Amino acid sequence: MSEALAVSVVDPFVWPVRVYYEDTDAGGVVFYANYLKFMERARTEWLRALGFEQDRLRAESGVIFAVRSIQAEYLKPARFNDALLVSAELIEARPASFSFVQRVNRDGVVLCEGKVRIVCLAADSFRPRPVPEEVLEKLRGRG
Repeated sequence: MSEALAVSVVDPFVWPVRVYYEDTDAGGVVFYANYLKFMERARTEWLRALGFEQDRLRAESGVIFAVRSIQAEYLKPARFNDALLVSAELIEARPASFSFVQRVNRDGVVLCEGKVRIVCLAADSFRPRPVPEEVLEKLRGRG
């Protein structure tokens, strides 16, 4: 079994998301699967804020990131035009995966909370690969 890596502890990354009409269901609330899209955006922006674009990682390092597992708790509904804050908090880094706790908040109230495991894969074969060293160095606070 792979060992967890020591990484710098920082505050959760937070990304704003506005609820559009297309995000809602017939009941006028955010469709449950769209919370996963909001979380995906926050993780993508987290990586971007670290200085890494996913298309560049694929082209230069031959890797992609994919969701391995997710557990979500839907606590309160979000509605059309709500201004949300979506957080991504790295809780574990392993040689070929990351685990996050993510929350979707409105005005300080948690609407949805999830735990997400992301794996690093070879772009050509979809087989597990180590996270590029440059990403790990940044997470260790040395990059």
